[in-house]
Amino acid sequence: MNFTRWSARLPGTQRRAAARAEHTVSPDRRGDGSVPTARGEQLTDDTPRVPAVDELPVRDVLDRVPALVALVHGPDHRIAYVNDAYTAAFGVRPVGEPARKGLPELDELGLLPLLDQVLRSSKSRTVKSRKTPGGRSYTFTCTPVDASDDKAGGVLVFAVDVTDHAEAAERLRASERGQRETAVTLQRSLLPQELEEPDDLRIAATYQPGGTEAAVGGDWYDVITLGGGRTALVIGDVMGRGVRAAAVMGQLRTAVRAYARLDLPPHEVLQLLDGLATEIDANQIATCVYAVHDPNEGRLVYASAGHLPILVRDDSGIVLRADEPTGPPLGTGGWMHASGSVPLGPGSTAVLYTDGLVERRDQDLDEGIAALSRALAGATGTPQVVCDRLVRSAGVTADHDDDVAVLVLQHPARTGHDSDLFRNAALELLGGVEAAPRARAFASGVLTSWRFPTELHDLGVLAASELVANSLQHGTPPMRLRLRRTDRRLIVEVTDGDDHLPRRRRAEPADEAGRGIAIVATIASNWGSRRTPGGGKAVWCEFALPRTA
Repeated sequence: MNFTRWSARLPGTQRRAAARAEHTVSPDRRGDGSVPTARGEQLTDDTPRVPAVDELPVRDVLDRVPALVALVHGPDHRIAYVNDAYTAAFGVRPVGEPARKGLPELDELGLLPLLDQVLRSSKSRTVKSRKTPGGRSYTFTCTPVDASDDKAGGVLVFAVDVTDHAEAAERLRASERGQRETAVTLQRSLLPQELEEPDDLRIAATYQPGGTEAAVGGDWYDVITLGGGRTALVIGDVMGRGVRAAAVMGQLRTAVRAYARLDLPPHEVLQLLDGLATEIDANQIATCVYAVHDPNEGRLVYASAGHLPILVRDDSGIVLRADEPTGPPLGTGGWMHASGSVPLGPGSTAVLYTDGLVERRDQDLDEGIAALSRALAGATGTPQVVCDRLVRSAGVTADHDDDVAVLVLQHPARTGHDSDLFRNAALELLGGVEAAPRARAFASGVLTSWRFPTELHDLGVLAASELVANSLQHGTPPMRLRLRRTDRRLIVEVTDGDDHLPRRRRAEPADEAGRGIAIVATIASNWGSRRTPGGGKAVWCEFALPRTA
């Protein structure tokens, strides 16, 4: 076998030969001044001649190469040669044996089909970092060897030990997996473990982390019951990745819950969050939607800080897109946010989501939102079923390149027995002091018709009387008393035109006033007050219903 011909096909041989050719000094130019004198002086007749590659003892060279070298011939890939490094790695290999029998290590690595392919195509192929049964990792290069007149074609197998590189890469991947697991664990621990369950809404949510550490962290959602039958819903996305983004997200989510307890309008909540986001980290921004559902109004009032639009499907299947108003993301500062609203009556379904659900590198963002709208139009069932269908329709998988958060809420249309468990009654408070006894009589009649137990009936009438009396004394027209029952609680609410919020205080024995709110706070399960959008306030309290009610 002429090994010199095959040695020229070893990886890098041709490049080295070309480099030597470029730097070889031609005899006719040695004296033209283009070569330094010192170099020219070295090129004398006494200089020993460097042997050409063809004159080297190729077999001796291959035997000393630290890489693994094997030569196989014919369609059975019979062994023609293995060097010392190959023998040291896998043992003695008999010449003339077919590769399937004589080179079992190549068979286990799945390289025999590659040898067939190289032999047929006469093109070199490389397989990177294959781990052998002995635990070492090699990169294999298979190079075709041209057939001679009396010999069949062959393949030269050249394997470089890359165990150190492979182990370093595996350590890096393990570190990345550890960082990702830390980020995912932190992210999930900061999200609500169980969603609060409002009386009037059915809600489901899902969070899908991205497939890499760089795609984890920053998306969050929350559901906050505000009392008086109202519910706050929030979804956001910190513009960052990893543990830091998850930590910022946790701070913002905690702040949202604190601000929500103030029962402020959505745009005021975002205004407070904007300032806080700057204080947390001036280099990170976040998008967010904060929305409030009031079953008495049948609308979803919201404010958006650079977030994607809420989608609402009404009871007829038409999907509405709540685009405006939208301000810049949180953390940018200097922007006055505004609140908008979208209808959310009985039978409606709303979807809040982050950009991982609709944003793709090869697709415009509006196209992704339009596709989600079409999916929502055809998605029916419980909120969890709708949530899962939307995620599947968007093609979100375990190796998705961004994390995804989705929040689905439904305002169910109640019929039959359920409709009897959800009732409303309201009375406009007209006139002066005579409005108080009229309000008590109204409350007593309504609660009797709703068949409440005597104790609950009396507590509801007392609460209505105290709230109305407080409004008549400190508020301004227009005034209204509203009674509302759900399957879980009785809600008593009084609204008036004055925006001064009452507070609970301790009345002295000689005081003739100041006891109304204290009485309501004592007898009710919960109470609160808020300013209404058109000016004025609402003061409410609620009583938990017994299970038999």
